[in-house]
Amino acid sequence: MTPKLSICIATYNRARYIGETLESILPQLTDDVELIIVDGASPDETPQVVARYQHPSLRYVRETTNSGVDRDYDKAISYALGEFCWLMTDDDLMVEGAVKCVLSRLGNELDLVVVNAEVRNKDLSAVLRPTMLRFDEDRTYDDPSGESVFVDVAGYLTFIGGVVVRRSWWLQRQREPYYGSLFIHIGALFQAPAVRRVHVVARPLLIIRFGNAMWTARSFEIWMFKWPGLVWSFEQFSAAARKAVCPPRPFLSAKRLLWHRAVGSYTTAEYRQHLVSRGTVVSRAVASVIAHLPGKVANFICALYYLLRRSNPAKLELYDLLRSGYVTALARRVAQARHVA
Repeated sequence: MTPKLSICIATYNRARYIGETLESILPQLTDDVELIIVDGASPDETPQVVARYQHPSLRYVRETTNSGVDRDYDKAISYALGEFCWLMTDDDLMVEGAVKCVLSRLGNELDLVVVNAEVRNKDLSAVLRPTMLRFDEDRTYDDPSGESVFVDVAGYLTFIGGVVVRRSWWLQRQREPYYGSLFIHIGALFQAPAVRRVHVVARPLLIIRFGNAMWTARSFEIWMFKWPGLVWSFEQFSAAARKAVCPPRPFLSAKRLLWHRAVGSYTTAEYRQHLVSRGTVVSRAVASVIAHLPGKVANFICALYYLLRRSNPAKLELYDLLRSGYVTALARRVAQARHVA
């Protein structure tokens, strides 16, 4: 019997976490649901960890070479048998009843279901944000332009685990141009013509392990250039819509540069590689000053900002400050007061 849903995981070097992920998924599998894991030739103990979990609906495919996360998710969907594919992450968790809830939302008229998520710290001991999408109730879209969906959920969908897509629809899209982008799903969903028939599940069904992304070391390049470049490549959307998702040149913002300096992702190396010849004379001077600013000073300034901004707990931001190699005593005190551990 053809399954209704294929849960597709692309993994690499997650032996430490993938077992807990599987423990949250396997009890929820039914005859209507399969689980596919594509391992991009992990050199760690991922095969041994996965081998501990036996289930008739679990398929594990180990690649001989690593071809990148975008290709591996695309491969997982090609191997899938389900009518819909849930692009699940390899270190996060599904809450109890998540699969049942998604199955109840899948319908012939939909191309995409977006699943909301809660965010916790790396060891899952503290809730940093109870819900990523601030929707009070489910929403359904049928917008021929796809622009309203783009504005409302594209930013959240940088987290691929929120995507449940109709397999046949995905296979009709151009995917190869987005290999290496780290956001193949965004390219597939919002290239022209963009996805139009969408349902958003407001209740968080996933738990994100924040601060554990494989791309953390490249976060400055990704959020300053790769992500804005992708967003602004969707020329069928208005400039206002694209700006609502991401400004075209975020590296011109001194505030953003200071933040990246405070968490350690922006240094003189990034300045020389990315900014020394970009922007105006004034913006380059500001970028240079921030790049040369001691990291602890930047961390202190950002912690002070969040201390004074009492109306906004900013737990995600404080957690990033806390994980920085430049963490200051003030950042620790503010994080403790906000119950960030």
